[in-house]
Amino acid sequence: MPPVWIGLTVAFASALVTNTAYSLEHDAASALPPLSPRRPFRSAKFLLRDRRWLAAFGAETAGWLMYVAALQLAPLSLVQAVAASGVAVLAFVTARGHPSRFARREPAAVVLAVAGLILLALSLVGKAESDQHPGAVGVIIWLAACGGGAALLIAVPTRFGRAASLGLAAGLLFADGDVSAKLVGYGGLWLIALAPLIVAYGIGTSVLQSAYQRGDALTAAGTATMVTNAVPIAAGFVLLGETLPHGTRAVLQVAAFACLVASAVALGHQQTPRAGEPAPRAAARRRPKTPGTSGHPA
Repeated sequence: MPPVWIGLTVAFASALVTNTAYSLEHDAASALPPLSPRRPFRSAKFLLRDRRWLAAFGAETAGWLMYVAALQLAPLSLVQAVAASGVAVLAFVTARGHPSRFARREPAAVVLAVAGLILLALSLVGKAESDQHPGAVGVIIWLAACGGGAALLIAVPTRFGRAASLGLAAGLLFADGDVSAKLVGYGGLWLIALAPLIVAYGIGTSVLQSAYQRGDALTAAGTATMVTNAVPIAAGFVLLGETLPHGTRAVLQVAAFACLVASAVALGHQQTPRAGEPAPRAAARRRPKTPGTSGHPA
């Protein structure tokens, strides 16, 4: 079998494992005491003591390693196209295989997300990867901008549901981690990017668990996945000197980002609970009040 087909098979297996792990993480995190991205060490303590969550996180890590292996065997664009199936996998697992459990906007959001990621991948087919190393100042500004955007989404209420806002924040942090991983690959002084890589992935994971407690897995992880796929591609244009597409590829990318934005809006809209499921409990209602505390969620 040609290496590219082995790579695509591994990429599909990665999508299955990773997105199933997201659903299992959601179930485990939802049963824990309130998690807050503003108190990462306390949240990490709860997570690391929970065996169900540790098993799910181990599966997610295995899925990520499979994704890295797939990139060594097949072009990035094709791997992304296969990885796009992950949003559909997540939707299926979250609904427990019953379409009737989808909230009203979710089926359209899933279709738009998968279509957007596939269009984005097709726009990159045959595109040579840039060998240009980025400037240090540009990298710092980019990483800080994504991290700052994530911080704002965590701290400031938005018109989106809380799960979607935190999912967007986690996606921005994971995108910072992906860009940092690319920089580490250059070796030399760029190995210093290991620091933002570890910080971004660590905080992003914590934020995503908090998102799980405020909504369903599809809203939280699906939104994060879209951002994580799209932002590093934009970083390629801004930081690595990759040329903007022309002609058909330009049309595909515009259509792709339009689909992703529309999907994010649909997922971010505050959903009513699925049939047979209780509404997500807010952290404030689950936190036991103590003297001197207001009871507001962190």
